[in-house]
Amino acid sequence: MPQMAPLLWLYLYMFFLIGFVIFLMVNYFIKPFETIDSNIISKSPSNHLDWKL
Repeated sequence: MPQMAPLLWLYLYMFFLIGFVIFLMVNYFIKPFETIDSNIISKSPSNHLDWKL
């Protein structure tokens, strides 16, 4: 029925908006992974020998 097409687009638009808001909230509240400090890596003893020319 052609009369139902505007309602279909309205439902799709509302679904997109709700999904987008949930996506933004999850990305805002979830903490990103902690980066590894490069100073700790350089101070740790390495088991491999560096190539020298």
